[in-house]
Amino acid sequence: MTRLSTPSGPVHGTSLETNGTTIHRFLGIPYAAPPSGANRFLPPVPVPPWTEGLDCTAPGPAAPQNPESPAPPGANPRTWSEEGCLNLNIWTPGTDGPARPVMVWIHGGAYLLGANSDGMYDGARLAAAAGVVLVSINYRLGALGFLHLADLLGAGYEDSGNLALLDQLEALRWVRRNIAAFGGDPDNVTAFGESAGAAAIGTLLGMPASDGLFRRAIMQSGTAERYRRPEESARITSLFLELCGLAPSSAAELLTLPVERLLAAQQDLEKRFAAESFAVPLPFQPTSGTPSLPAPPLESIRNGLNGWVDLLIGTNLNEGSFAVEMRPPAAGDPDYPGRAAATLAGSGVPEAAASGYTEALARVMGREATGKELLEASIADSLYRQPSNRLLDSRSLAARNGATGKTFAYLFTWRSPAMGGKLGACHALDIPFVFRHLDAPEAAFLTRGKAPAALGDAISGAWAAFAGTGNPATEELEWPEYGDARSTMVLRDEIRLENDPRRELREFFEAVRPLPAR
Repeated sequence: MTRLSTPSGPVHGTSLETNGTTIHRFLGIPYAAPPSGANRFLPPVPVPPWTEGLDCTAPGPAAPQNPESPAPPGANPRTWSEEGCLNLNIWTPGTDGPARPVMVWIHGGAYLLGANSDGMYDGARLAAAAGVVLVSINYRLGALGFLHLADLLGAGYEDSGNLALLDQLEALRWVRRNIAAFGGDPDNVTAFGESAGAAAIGTLLGMPASDGLFRRAIMQSGTAERYRRPEESARITSLFLELCGLAPSSAAELLTLPVERLLAAQQDLEKRFAAESFAVPLPFQPTSGTPSLPAPPLESIRNGLNGWVDLLIGTNLNEGSFAVEMRPPAAGDPDYPGRAAATLAGSGVPEAAASGYTEALARVMGREATGKELLEASIADSLYRQPSNRLLDSRSLAARNGATGKTFAYLFTWRSPAMGGKLGACHALDIPFVFRHLDAPEAAFLTRGKAPAALGDAISGAWAAFAGTGNPATEELEWPEYGDARSTMVLRDEIRLENDPRRELREFFEAVRPLPAR
């Protein structure tokens, strides 16, 4: 057993050999008080220090959530609880020598699902290969993390719509105070995440309270545009209360209802959103115009907030393939073009301009897209690729006005052999490459044992290099900044650099949704 003394108190963990390196593992460390009882729907409270040695040999519980599809072979069943869900895991090569770069993982799951204990996020291999201290965190999900109650419960609940983000900030504060005891450098912290985790980071970049908590950020398939205005969040709250069987005047009962009843109402809300969406149903999102998020994140980033933070951001080529292949249209209703037009409209593309997107996609592909290809591409562009481009452009504008943070871009295009290749470079396919888990049971469905190990080494090495220096370039890979050339690393069997890949689609969105000039 491994024992460490930290500013929060002594912790007991375990040690394991990983690729010839001893990694010390500490699981389920609380970074905030339990968000239950009187703390439900309130900002996180720092965890009081402890004096007795804390057993950190097993993961802590996930945040409350509804069950998802059956776990992959070899995966541990996910347990959740309001008590103790604000916890983190740490993997470290040791406390000797110079302080090591720190990488803090924020998991995805549409702000509804996920846990830092999921096998794909085990940080031992990445910590061993890269010599970094790796941290993975849990945070509140769904209604418990995003229900906007400011109008109904008043003082103290002004930020209830952003509790998940406030949890993440509290975890980062804990890391800043304690990570030196684990061999990490508190002044060299990289926040990284995928999907909702990346969207959370995009939001954190637009939150004034995040300034100084991380030096670098990596966003995998994320955006700085996942938020709602207060009136939109209030509408979601009203619907949620209705599903709980409560009137607005009885909203205070949410503070004492059994968590299982809240989850039942949340599941009904999820089903409603799923029925209305062709892409990814997102019933819960952060709320702007609130104390912690006073302005839309992209606006704050464009105006220079966190402009000193180095950023690496990218997407997978076929982000929308799961939505298309796993949720086919009802029999007799294969209206893929109509669904694509509706998806584009949801991202602000006028209906009259939808044909322009189809034409731009044909120019990129060198032929007319099939209906399925059109829908998949519209989802990928609307929800992931073009929001990432707008963030890149916002960073470029901030740089022209004095921001010093470096910016790098990538496009992941290695195609999964799953389902006869129908999924392509699908959403979440990049995760096992980053964490060096290409042979893990959880990755088998997507990789089929055919993922190129060299690509995994290159991606994992680039992520670690970025965490260490603010530049993803390695001895094997020259990686220039995004800059005016829009330099983008295309990650595939043979990695190559391209300037402004899929330019025609970017230009189409830029024309119909121009960024405001500063």
